[in-house]
Amino acid sequence: MTTAHTISAEKAADVLERVRRSRPRVHCLMNTVVQKFTADGITAVDAIPSMTSSMEEIESFVLKADALTINLGTLDAERRKVILLAVQVANAHGKPWIVDPVHCDYSPSRLAFARDLLQHSPTIIRGNAAEMALFDDTGNSLRIQTGPQDHLSLANRSVRISNGHPWMAKVTGTGCLSGGIIAAFLAVEPDALQAASAALCVTGISAEQAAVYANGPGTFEPAFLDMLSAIGRQDIISHARIEHDEG
Repeated sequence: MTTAHTISAEKAADVLERVRRSRPRVHCLMNTVVQKFTADGITAVDAIPSMTSSMEEIESFVLKADALTINLGTLDAERRKVILLAVQVANAHGKPWIVDPVHCDYSPSRLAFARDLLQHSPTIIRGNAAEMALFDDTGNSLRIQTGPQDHLSLANRSVRISNGHPWMAKVTGTGCLSGGIIAAFLAVEPDALQAASAALCVTGISAEQAAVYANGPGTFEPAFLDMLSAIGRQDIISHARIEHDEG
């Protein structure tokens, strides 16, 4: 393992500090259920979200953004067109983007659309075990499989992040929010594996700390946002659980 490619808690803290200094813009094409929570989470780490899915506006907003995150929830024909245009703009201008093929294991048409998006070379594709099992080859895209442990792999580099809390699964949108924060980190860190690992450490540690103050999922949600805003360098260095498996 080379030092340059080592994923570490110290580097994760560095990336968070760069996000807070530079305040990157993240454009989000989110399912309609989670837009506010995702925007609040991105704002909590001092990045700037935008959320429009208007066909008339999407090109302008993606051009202004530093990164793009796409979630395939509540998908319809108009959103498909908007997503494809957003991807074309992002690729034409060298902007990183992430796609979450949410519930593609439920819907053959959504799966086909997700596979089409994969042909456009997203920086990252991210989903749970059932979703990611449907994508054998993700090409040059960083592959993230979420779960109790998040598994990240790109070429011969592989990392496991073990931070998080079970209440994350009981609050709708924590995964979408995480995708937005990953996009913010991609905006300041060109190594996608480093950026995503850092973002998942930050969200996971924030969830662990929020759970200390919460009584259940209802109080966990605002506490999670509080901790995303408050998390600091020493929190990351002390609590990040990162394992490497490079071949």
